[in-house]
Amino acid sequence: MSVEVEVVRGATDEVVEAVSRLLPQLSRSADVPDRESVARLLCSDANTLLLARVEGRAVGMLTLIMFPLPSGLRGRIEDVVVDEAARGHGVGVALTEEALRLAEAAGVRTVDLTSRPSRQAANRIGCTSGWDSRPAIPRSTGSGCGRSRASMRRAPSSTRLGSARDGEEMR
Repeated sequence: MSVEVEVVRGATDEVVEAVSRLLPQLSRSADVPDRESVARLLCSDANTLLLARVEGRAVGMLTLIMFPLPSGLRGRIEDVVVDEAARGHGVGVALTEEALRLAEAAGVRTVDLTSRPSRQAANRIGCTSGWDSRPAIPRSTGSGCGRSRASMRRAPSSTRLGSARDGEEMR
């Protein structure tokens, strides 16, 4: 199964449909985006939306955010999701590798990635692929109760990601 990753340049019908189909697989609480919200995402100079395709069908996405700080250009990987039917075929790895390649080309010093501890496959891939674990980040759930997120950091030029193990995929 060949995975192709591309930078999304416009809020086409296909892109809006893919984001609307994939996002609920990542977050039940996120609003389903419309064309305007996808266009707004793409208009931000800080954001790069990547779309993964298998046999021409959009099966995954990732948002790379790059932003300047006094200490240098930094990056974050957010909203990585792979369609349930495509998991276990390296889609998440391909998306992450392309994000790191783009970050390195832009001169990003480090890239951060967070994931809920319940996303075991995503966390395993990160831990075995050159990402440095960081202390859990407390996060408010709005009810006053905190949840934590696994946090990882990596320089873009670190060792490339390996293949997904045991048929598991980033989600």
